[in-house]
Amino acid sequence: MGVSPAVVLRGLAMSADIDRQQAKMKEFMSLLPLTLELAGLPRAEPGKPFNEGQIEARVMSIKHAYKMARQIVIDISKPAE
Repeated sequence: MGVSPAVVLRGLAMSADIDRQQAKMKEFMSLLPLTLELAGLPRAEPGKPFNEGQIEARVMSIKHAYKMARQIVIDISKPAE
């Protein structure tokens, strides 16, 4: 009894999704040092953790900085005009 083509295609699609997700994570991790520099966030004082609102604000700063870091890489990889 063989495997149906639909099952094979679904498996290939899931594999492609996993590969895409892993590539995105690898890209994020490679851009993380630049992202954090662009975000310019100070470290927490020892023994004084950030509250929920501060963490949310920091997350938004990191997300925005990541978009900018990614755009920098895209811009510099374009051929010269």
